[in-house]
Amino acid sequence: MQKVVNIIAIASGVVSIAVVGSGLYVYLQRDKLVDSVKSQVLKSVTGSLPGVVDTKMPKMTGPALAPPSAGGAPGFGIPR
Repeated sequence: MQKVVNIIAIASGVVSIAVVGSGLYVYLQRDKLVDSVKSQVLKSVTGSLPGVVDTKMPKMTGPALAPPSAGGAPGFGIPR
C-alpha cells in the first residue's frame, strides 16, 4: 500500500512541476508569443484584403457638398 501512495505522490509532484513550468514558460515568452500571433493574423488578413478592396470599393464617389452660403445653398449647415 505504501508503494501505491508513493507512486501517486511522485506523479502528483511531476504534474505540479509540469504545470508550474509551462506557466512560467508562457509568462516569460508572452511577448514573443503575442507577436507571433499578431503576425499570423496580419498575414491572413492582408492576403484577403486586395480582393475585398477591389470588389467592394466604388469606382467613383458622388459630388462634393457645396459650402453653405447666405442664400441657404445645399450642404450640411450648423443647426439653429
